[in-house]
Amino acid sequence: MRTAHRAETVRAAEAALKARLPEGALMQRAAAGLAAACCSLLGKGRVYGARVVLLVGSGDNGGDALYAGARLARRGAGVTAVLLGTRAHPGGLAALRAAGGRIADDPFDALAVADLVLDGITGIGGRGGLRPDAVPVARAARGSGAVVVAVDLPSGVDADSGEVTGEALRADATITFGTYKPGLLVDPAREYAGALRLVDIGLAPVLPGVPDVEALQHQDVAWLLPAPGAESDKYRRGVLGVVAGSARYPGAAVLAVAGALRGGAGAVRYVGPAADAVIAAHPETLVHAGPPAKAGRVQAWVVGPGLGDAPSLVTEVLASDVPVLVDADGLRGLDPAAVRARTAPTLLTPHAGEAAALLGVAREAVEAGRLAAVRELAARFGATVLLKGSTTLVSGPDGGPVRVNPTGTPWLATAGSGDVLSGLAGSLLAAGLPALDAGSCGAYLHGLAARRAFPGGAPLTATQVADSLPTAWHDVTTPS
Repeated sequence: MRTAHRAETVRAAEAALKARLPEGALMQRAAAGLAAACCSLLGKGRVYGARVVLLVGSGDNGGDALYAGARLARRGAGVTAVLLGTRAHPGGLAALRAAGGRIADDPFDALAVADLVLDGITGIGGRGGLRPDAVPVARAARGSGAVVVAVDLPSGVDADSGEVTGEALRADATITFGTYKPGLLVDPAREYAGALRLVDIGLAPVLPGVPDVEALQHQDVAWLLPAPGAESDKYRRGVLGVVAGSARYPGAAVLAVAGALRGGAGAVRYVGPAADAVIAAHPETLVHAGPPAKAGRVQAWVVGPGLGDAPSLVTEVLASDVPVLVDADGLRGLDPAAVRARTAPTLLTPHAGEAAALLGVAREAVEAGRLAAVRELAARFGATVLLKGSTTLVSGPDGGPVRVNPTGTPWLATAGSGDVLSGLAGSLLAAGLPALDAGSCGAYLHGLAARRAFPGGAPLTATQVADSLPTAWHDVTTPS
């Protein structure tokens, strides 16, 4: 599992570690890892004679760049530093000069011929985008054709929130130290980070055990997913009730049921007006005219996809004593008090527009500050919230780590994709997974299915995503 910690937490851990180490040792560890990564990015045999430009700010971030530049200079690279802060790290500057590096007379001339640029302008404490004097240099770096490598974090992005409120320098790769930072995993900042590489500087023993953000990986999902045993039957595997679809949107019901069946539900009970369409597509479905309370035994409910204006159905489902996933039309006008009053878990799955309506803010505010939005929704409703989008986030109501889904792809921005996800995550709820695990594992498999459907990235439909779910499940649970 990838874990990320806020800047304040990282600074406290670094201070604790520095107290145990010789002066400068921690920065030298970071610089060594950074230089090694740069050598790898330049390619075998290309370090000698390579032209490297360091963009150096005033803080320790600039010091890391200078010490790494000194190491590259000692390996034969031509290293030039562009000093952008009010002062450069004195030890790092001395090391660079001693290794044969130089200070740029004209930063634009140096950048025009660079093979690699190290972005050490601002570190994890930077706020509000680049300073005006750094903007022309950053633009020249990005337009130079050189490989741009961010030191710990791309300059201009917010380490804690992932927000980008001014101009920032987009990197091809980010070499981060000790632990990931939340902004490296969450859009819009994630798009500025490029490929991520974590350098171990010995920080793990002094970091708190609970991170601020975490991202599941294959082995985590494989461990969490329910697997049927020899004595399993459809009830032990989980029966999911689905209240979805309408005369206008019968396909939403079909897709939600598809996600549930291909997500491993032992059985699916469908309640709604799209029974004929559901049975035609999935004859194994158990259908009922309703109301939901009389449909039969279920271990969890999904309510909302394509439902239209049916608040009484949402209210009835929320009154049940089993886990409930609320999506799409079910979120419209949802009462926080009604959700908070439930004794069983609730999982809400809004996209940015639905989240904005629930919070009473503009959609742009949610997309710019995803972490804050998902945490606020979870706290307000006392529920687990899966916020869909370019970075899908899952937050529990207890204020614990927010989970970031790493398998998302823009090709999932297609009609009906969210309905498939609702059925899939609902099937995991019915199988007994906690809401946080059901949401995060569901999002992981959903994204993986899209990638498996079209590995190279291509237009796809929600039906194709649903059809690929068994392959995604197999890929996760079968050792390579």
